[in-house]
This record gives sequence, C-alpha cells and structure tokens, in this order.
Amino acid sequence: MPVELRILAWGALLLVVHIFTATRFKTAQYGRKWNAGARDEALAPPSPITGRTMRAQANFQETFPIAIVALLGVVLADRTNDMTALGGWIWLGARVVYLPLYAAGIPVIRTVVFGISMVGLGLVLAPLFAA
Repeated sequence: MPVELRILAWGALLLVVHIFTATRFKTAQYGRKWNAGARDEALAPPSPITGRTMRAQANFQETFPIAIVALLGVVLADRTNDMTALGGWIWLGARVVYLPLYAAGIPVIRTVVFGISMVGLGLVLAPLFAA
C-alpha cells in the first residue's frame, strides 16, 4: 500500500480528533443537555478556547479536501515518490501540531505551522502538474 494512503488515513483520524476536541469544549461550555439535544436554542458566544477549537476544526475541514485530492491523486496517477511521501508526512505533522497551537492561542507560530503544512501539500501536488 502506498504510504500516501496511510497518511490520508491518519489525516481522517486527525479530523475525528478535531471534531471531538471542539465538541468537548462546546459541551463543557453549553452542557451535556445541549450536546444530547437538538441544538436548536440560541447559544452564548463561545469562550475563547471553545472558539479556537471550533475555528481549528473549521480550518482543518477547509484544507483536508486539498490533502485528499493531493494524496489520492498521486496514488491514482501512479506519481508517488519519495517527495510525495515526505510532503505528506510534513503536511500531517504540521497539522497535528497546529491544533494545540491554535487551542492555546499562539498566533504567529500557528500561522507558520499552517504554512509548513501547505508546503507539504505542495510537494505532494507537484507531480500532478509535471508533464
């Protein structure tokens, strides 16, 4: 099995971690009744930590489709190589680090880590643009 598919599977697990992390903080703020309910009621604005975990989840959900296209694309096109594997691991590692940085409210380093993750995706995508 190509390593890029393994990285993609780890990315899917990381999405689950994002979802459960944000839900944990929302439940802590709004209560178990809210979590188990229909969630129709208007809510107070999220606390800083709740808001940050929600935004980190949204950011991951916005960029994960790019990773799916890149990692699956190089496998389907039979364009995998050492650089696509390295790029995938860079993307995944940076995204793992991104969540706690965002949750902790660390601004500049978080942005640098996001940039590193995008460089990783660039390494994966490059063979798909090569002639």
